[in-house]
Amino acid sequence: MHLTSARRTLVVTAALGLALASAPAVAQPQATASTNAPVKVSLTVKGPDGRLFKGKIKTKGHDVTTATGGTHRCDGTNGGANPSAVPTPTAALDDAARKRHFTWDGTWYASFDDFSVDTIKNVSCGGVAYWNIAVNGTSIPVGGCQFKLSAGDKVAFTWTAF
Repeated sequence: MHLTSARRTLVVTAALGLALASAPAVAQPQATASTNAPVKVSLTVKGPDGRLFKGKIKTKGHDVTTATGGTHRCDGTNGGANPSAVPTPTAALDDAARKRHFTWDGTWYASFDDFSVDTIKNVSCGGVAYWNIAVNGTSIPVGGCQFKLSAGDKVAFTWTAF
């Protein structure tokens, strides 16, 4: 019995050794250039009574903190949308608010791995509207922390009634 067990161990070890020796070499991951370089975008915020903000903002993906939602990453990797950090619309809003001294707030939804913008410059949705996010005139199909911005993009947050 002891001899059978020793032979079995020897055969398994030899087979594993052959399999590992004949396996193709695993390619090492290529170093990729950072895609989270700052970009300059045009940002507009339109409330129910007109324009609340318009300006050019230099932004890149970063952690965002809101009073309601807490601190979470907002760098395009949210929800697996992009393989590496990139500039995003919500990060641009956050940068504009910090640089131009206005407030915004949003609820964090773990199930979406993203913020829902609730209030900008004290203008709240109040359950009757939402802040639509558009880039270059088209509503984005994902959350504001998931969409990749490029230099020169026109980003708009627009108060939109249901």
